[in-house]
Amino acid sequence: MTSLERTSSIWHPFTQHGLGEPIPMVESAKGARLNLADGTSMIDAISSWWVTTHGHCHPPIMAAIAEQAQKLDQMIFAGWTHAPAEEVAAGLRTIMPETLTRVFFSDSGSTSVEVALKMALGFWHWRGEARSRIVVMEHSYHGDTIGAMSVGERGVFNQPYDPLLFDVGRIPFPEDETGQNTLDALEALCRMRDTAALIVEPLVLGAGGMLVYSPRVLAAVREICARYGVLFIADEVMTGWGRTGTLLACEQADVVPDILCLSKGLTGGAVPLAVTMASEPIYEAHFSSDRARMFFHSSSYTANPIACAAACANLKLWREEPVRERIAALSAKQAHWLDKLGQVYHFDRPRNLGTIAALDLKSNEADGYMNALAPRLMAFFRERGVLLRPLGNTVYVMPPYCITDEDLAQVWDAIGEAVLSF
Repeated sequence: MTSLERTSSIWHPFTQHGLGEPIPMVESAKGARLNLADGTSMIDAISSWWVTTHGHCHPPIMAAIAEQAQKLDQMIFAGWTHAPAEEVAAGLRTIMPETLTRVFFSDSGSTSVEVALKMALGFWHWRGEARSRIVVMEHSYHGDTIGAMSVGERGVFNQPYDPLLFDVGRIPFPEDETGQNTLDALEALCRMRDTAALIVEPLVLGAGGMLVYSPRVLAAVREICARYGVLFIADEVMTGWGRTGTLLACEQADVVPDILCLSKGLTGGAVPLAVTMASEPIYEAHFSSDRARMFFHSSSYTANPIACAAACANLKLWREEPVRERIAALSAKQAHWLDKLGQVYHFDRPRNLGTIAALDLKSNEADGYMNALAPRLMAFFRERGVLLRPLGNTVYVMPPYCITDEDLAQVWDAIGEAVLSF
């Protein structure tokens, strides 16, 4: 397998270049397959970092991008608008909870979280209430910008930047199906009248190790927030767009957030785009004839027309194609493979929710992202034509919804081989 020469000037994300690991060159992609420069192909079993839903280069989305590129490529969005953005906003209003009436565009999951945090703090500020405490769940990950790191797990991800991060209240991850430890801690924090908002990854903590908790706990968390008037922010950047088996993970707990973060699958994973959806009271708190009360957030590429065109095509697919049926079928296959593997091999904590399946390989080291198994496992899977990127000793599968039965079998056969080998 050919790799880029060391002469490349690129500094890759979440990559320790000092290890000298190969960096394969990908030339094209289709469906769930990546085509490499050396003529081989690779099964994309993690949707290229959880973004690709319908498959790479999905024709309707590619056509929408090409058509929009000939009309309007980019324009300022402060005080101006364009048809693709208006269509995305209208489409989201029809498919998302009806109380989320306002759509604010940004360009990534991290920025959608930053927007949510600023909206929450602005809400309380303009209401004249001194609430500024943000509550988070341990093991969470919400992105790599300063605000997003502040509300994520502290440790190896952000240790050098600790002086920049603001303090938050923390609740433990649910220790059982009742999550009573979590609920007790949350209620204690909500009783403090300075608590502004809770931000949570609904049902699955992604980078924290694909940790799954029950809809019952999520519903109880939402109820506590509502009882104390604490804003509930759902970070569905990863869990949204069908990953957990439903359009939003929140649906499984029958809860609606005050603020919702969406990205990744918003465009089918084709191009970067994010939105933060807010309820009307959040918007009304900023609405005024006083220019000083406007919501001060933007980026140059807010609501980029080409990205919005891709999102429009994705929304059309959800309206007109059997996307939910594909998700249900893939969810059943993932559960089948995890169960089948568990009947033959021994591993820890098998878990799955919707299209996501995960397991922990036994290790002499502590569980976690820095477990030394991760780079060895990545190399092992790469040699078998499978792109998997373990979270430490946690191996997870999160493929595009179009993956074939043959490719999915190859992925799980490689995992079975890894269980025996490590």
